[in-house]
Amino acid sequence: MTKAMRTIATFYRFTPFVDPKPLGAQLQRLGREWGIKGTLLLAHEGINGTIAGTRPAVGALLAHIRGVPGCDGLEWTESTAEHCPFGRLKVKIKPEIVSLGQDTANPRIAVGEYVAPEQWNALLRAPDVVAIDTRNSYEVAIGSFAGAVNPQIARFRDFPRWWQANAPRFAGKRVAMFCTGGIRCEKSTSYALAQGAAEVYHLKGGILRYLQAIPADHSLWRGSCFTFDGRVSLDHGLRRGPHILCYGCRHPILPSDSLRPEYEPGVSCHHCLHKTGAAHKARRRERQQQMELARARC
Repeated sequence: MTKAMRTIATFYRFTPFVDPKPLGAQLQRLGREWGIKGTLLLAHEGINGTIAGTRPAVGALLAHIRGVPGCDGLEWTESTAEHCPFGRLKVKIKPEIVSLGQDTANPRIAVGEYVAPEQWNALLRAPDVVAIDTRNSYEVAIGSFAGAVNPQIARFRDFPRWWQANAPRFAGKRVAMFCTGGIRCEKSTSYALAQGAAEVYHLKGGILRYLQAIPADHSLWRGSCFTFDGRVSLDHGLRRGPHILCYGCRHPILPSDSLRPEYEPGVSCHHCLHKTGAAHKARRRERQQQMELARARC
């Protein structure tokens, strides 16, 4: 009997929640009841999530969220996978649904102008436009838009410091920002506008929507897009990419990298072998052994 494909939905919504905890508890209960797995982040500023399950279950949870006051305009990007890319459902209450740590960045007040995937190529080709990848450096390492600026940040909270140091480089330019699903650009474009940037744009629906909508032979995207789930990376058509994850440092690597002498499953790869100490490696090695024993018992 063929196993049903899993539906995966990625979404966010900036809307004020006076107290997100009751909604979080409700979504946790419904998600478990309907067999949903994934991650949902809630804060006073809104909701951010990626969920997976059967199509009816995912549709039901999304419909429930759209029924929450302020979430009626919720949009999502949908893909499928043969296996669920999450082990369980996690619902977390956070200070922010995407952490920038800047009060001046408020997407409910001002954000960059949205650009649909179908218009994105023309924008990037304009001579007065600079494209900025707002993702972390390990994400950018496996794919980005041709010619885009890489801020080389380790985490999104580092972006404001980078922007302050580099904003003069973009004087007289129109700035086009992009990220995985669009949520980081809600904050980064809002921040740039608050800092005095004149014309700021961002890719509506993020890289995922672009890869879904634009054929490879018309694309300016190069490489794969990192995902924060078991698929690790996605290519055009939102097909699963070639990457695997080093569980020693959480860096995406290619299968060929697992043949390198620095690679030890669950412990290290060529990115982290000399960056982690013996105690860290021992903990990872013990974790890997426990995981292998658990798999053997299944």
